[in-house]
Amino acid sequence: MSVDDKELEDFMPATELNWTDGAINRMKNVPFFVRKSVVRGIEQYAKDKGVDLIDDEVVSRARQEREGAAMAKAKAEKQAQEQVKADEPEKKVRRQYVNFAFYKLDPAFRRLPKEERDAAKKEFLDLLEDFDSDSNVIFLSYSMVGIRSEVDILFWRISYEMEAFTSMSTRMYQTKFGQYLMQVNSYFSQTKRSMYQDMFNPEHEEDRTHIIPGKAKYLFIYPFVKTREW
Repeated sequence: MSVDDKELEDFMPATELNWTDGAINRMKNVPFFVRKSVVRGIEQYAKDKGVDLIDDEVVSRARQEREGAAMAKAKAEKQAQEQVKADEPEKKVRRQYVNFAFYKLDPAFRRLPKEERDAAKKEFLDLLEDFDSDSNVIFLSYSMVGIRSEVDILFWRISYEMEAFTSMSTRMYQTKFGQYLMQVNSYFSQTKRSMYQDMFNPEHEEDRTHIIPGKAKYLFIYPFVKTREW
C-alpha cells in the first residue's frame, strides 16, 4: 500500500468530543468515505446522552441505537405499504369461458347428391368465417378425420360471454350441414388465477386468465377435473 493510501485509511476527521484510542481504532475500520458521517452520528448520540468521553461502549450503544432505528423505520414503511395495498380496491380480472366441442358427421351426408353437399359445405364455411371475424369470440376449427373414429370435427371456442357459445351452436344447427352434425362431447371451463405464484414474474399471474390460441398446428387436449383434495 502506498503512503498516500495509508494516510487515507488512517484519517480521522476532526472531533468535538474526547475519544479513547480504542474508539478511534474502531473508526479506522469504517470505510473512509463514510467515516466522517459515522463519527458525527456517534458524537451526536453522545451529546444527546450527555456523554463527554466516547469509548468502545458508547460506540457500540450508538451503533445499536442507529441500527434499531433503521429497522423500526423499515418496518413502519413496510406496514404503511401493506396498508395502502390493503386499502386499494381489488383489481377485477376478467375470466374467459373456454369450450372444446366435438362433432361427428352423419354418414348420410356423404350419400347426398354432390350439388347438395357442396352447397351445404359452402353455407357452413361462410358461417364459420362469420364466427372467425367476431371480435367477441376466438374460434378455431380442427379436423379429426382419420384420427378418432367417433369424432370428425373439433371447435375450440373462447369468449368472455358464455351466451356466445349457445348462439353459435344454434346458428350451426340451422344450416343444412349442421343438420347432419351430432355433438359427441363438449368440455366447458373457465380460466382462473393459478394457485402457484410465479416467483420470477408475479405479473404473469394475470396472464393466466386469458388464452391466446392458434400458435401451433396441432392441439392436444387433456381433460380432467380437480377434486377438492387437490
